[in-house]
Amino acid sequence: MKWFSRSLLLLSGIVCCSAQTAFAAHAIALHGTPKYPAGFAHFDYVDTQARQGGELRTSSLGNFEKLNPFILKGYSAEGLQQLVFETLGVSSWDEPDTVYGLLAEDIALAADGLSLTFRLNRQARFSNGDPVLAEDVKYSFDQLMGKHATPLYRRYWSDVKQMVVLDPYTVRADFRRKNHELKLIVCQLPVFSRKWGGGKSFDKTILDTPLASGPYVVEAFDLGKRITYRRNPNYWGNTHPTRRGMFNFERITYRYYKDTLTRMEGLKAGEIDFIQENSSKNWARSHQGKRWAQGELVKTLFPHQNGAGWQGFSMNTRRALFQDKRVRQALWLAMDFEWMNRQLFFNLYKRSPSYFSNTELAATGQPDERESKVLRELQAEYGAKLPAGIFDEIPAPPTTLPPHSLRDNLRQARELLAQAGWVYRDEALRDAQGEPFRVEVMLGDRMMERVCAAYARNLEKLGIRLDYRVYDAALGQRKEENFDYDMTVGLMGGSQSPGNELFDYFGSASRDQPGSSNLMGIADPVVDALINRIIRTERRDELVTLVRVLDRVLRLGYYMVPHFHSNSHRVSYRRTLAQPATLPRYYNIEEWAIKSWWMKVEAGAGRQ
Repeated sequence: MKWFSRSLLLLSGIVCCSAQTAFAAHAIALHGTPKYPAGFAHFDYVDTQARQGGELRTSSLGNFEKLNPFILKGYSAEGLQQLVFETLGVSSWDEPDTVYGLLAEDIALAADGLSLTFRLNRQARFSNGDPVLAEDVKYSFDQLMGKHATPLYRRYWSDVKQMVVLDPYTVRADFRRKNHELKLIVCQLPVFSRKWGGGKSFDKTILDTPLASGPYVVEAFDLGKRITYRRNPNYWGNTHPTRRGMFNFERITYRYYKDTLTRMEGLKAGEIDFIQENSSKNWARSHQGKRWAQGELVKTLFPHQNGAGWQGFSMNTRRALFQDKRVRQALWLAMDFEWMNRQLFFNLYKRSPSYFSNTELAATGQPDERESKVLRELQAEYGAKLPAGIFDEIPAPPTTLPPHSLRDNLRQARELLAQAGWVYRDEALRDAQGEPFRVEVMLGDRMMERVCAAYARNLEKLGIRLDYRVYDAALGQRKEENFDYDMTVGLMGGSQSPGNELFDYFGSASRDQPGSSNLMGIADPVVDALINRIIRTERRDELVTLVRVLDRVLRLGYYMVPHFHSNSHRVSYRRTLAQPATLPRYYNIEEWAIKSWWMKVEAGAGRQ
């Protein structure tokens, strides 16, 4: 879910509490010490002098049918989880995987690591003025783990056995087993009042005004068209350090559009104030004109350090065609990213060299001393199972920048294919049985068709026929869940602290598990060993080393043809909006704008 980070945390920089709870703290971090000490004033990336007032008008695509974002059926209104519902703790945007107490004044980890105790902030209030109590926390957890809520919560908190109320302001989460990531996920439990819905079944609480503790309340809505939030004048968290300098707009309105084209026209017409652009073509061609020339609209890039994760044409090694690494490497060599970036993407993207691009976790050059030590340990245990060249400089994705060329890359690919037994004859590349090399890429939408077309032209020069087909959502999902494809576009979201999700993407146990994210069919004991070490480590420097080694092993397996990423958010916004001078490091641009920007002048001034 967008409202919480994926992984979470061990306590550090904290003081001894009691025999039952070994530690208590204002914040918890997966590795190392939280950046902000107890009693800190505010986050560095906000402006505490920001002007209060005005209305931010933003947008969403599609429609909405409910004001309960937690139940399974229907689309919920945009902004509810960011503006109305609050959690036990909130993440910092300038350090990896750290959570600071919000509704929870402090957090205590049991000595045996099997429970987490929260002492609630006695100032916290729901929008009706009621205090936030331990019973509300337990009620929220029980509803989210129940049959009426989306199954996502049951998956995330499957290792949480129960919530136990200790007193009106203290609640304990009991775990089924030790899992140091689970602790931060529990900290980000959204809390709502037991009175929400007036006693109705949770799945029947659909359009009831949410009763939660956030800085905004729902003021008005028109189903499927727009929703407006008004700042709660009695918001309890105005002086809380994780809230100072935030939530500066008096009102925030989401207007719904059927597609990106009509949304862009809405920006030009003055209906909305802000657009994040994900299409390089739209960014180059649509974000221009009179409104920008006159200075009413500002077009800019906001750099970030968000992990890019990975995205690429994933080769299904369960298929005989891709079981030879030389074949996979040949396909890796055939993409001309520089041509695509120039001709298709207006030079707005960077090639993704790593499974952990745009982070310190990406392997570069030769292994350093720490990486070499880990590799020697693996070599002693697994010997020849380590990829050839693992102690050498990690190869970067092929380039066609001079003095390199596509011709040279395809020549190398042809040699690798020949070594693997593929021979060109009768206008096709053929195996020993005379079968032609033919592969299909399964696509989920048409956005990647032009990338496939350019890639197919290069493969055609090798005698390989690449087909690509867009499948409807239901059929595509079934095929992906059952690994019924040659190649598909695989991806993994970026994280500054990868953990248990690595098993699902790369672990041997997930290779033949229907519905897993192991699209490439990886089953490697070296990979398994590294993931096991990664999830157990409690030190940041050790995590970085282990993930870099994992990156080397995966990249030398040539399981995918890597795509590209951007390290900037592309935004057009109305000139009446202002931002803090200090950027966060890891942030969603829309969430940052909603929470930290402000209006320079009275709402409506300068609008046409």
